[in-house]
Amino acid sequence: MRDRMRITAGLAAFVALAGFPIWHALATGGSTARPELERPSGDSTCVEDSAYMTTRHVALLQRWRTAVVRDGAKDYVSTSGKSYAMNLTGTCMRCHSDGEAFCDRCHTYAGVELTCWSCHIEPKGN
Repeated sequence: MRDRMRITAGLAAFVALAGFPIWHALATGGSTARPELERPSGDSTCVEDSAYMTTRHVALLQRWRTAVVRDGAKDYVSTSGKSYAMNLTGTCMRCHSDGEAFCDRCHTYAGVELTCWSCHIEPKGN
């Protein structure tokens, strides 16, 4: 019987901590909706499909960096079979040229700091 108070207090603390992100967003007026991105005009296809790029674009870019810098590779063949140059500036930023409208919106929403611009020139718009 005496443990009932400890168990109840422990459960209450767990619920408070587990629900904190939701309560914090509601209290501060933060939105939990994903940001709307300005899709590039022109090419309708990306290196990979949207679901892949949304979740794994960083891993893809890191693989590209390693392949280009360490192995001297130049081309990437996507799952669709199309070949692309492994080049952030020439391939990705050709379509996604406005970093504020595309990159920054998602990365700010996710709370992720971009490190691309320590080596590459930051896109300033169309």
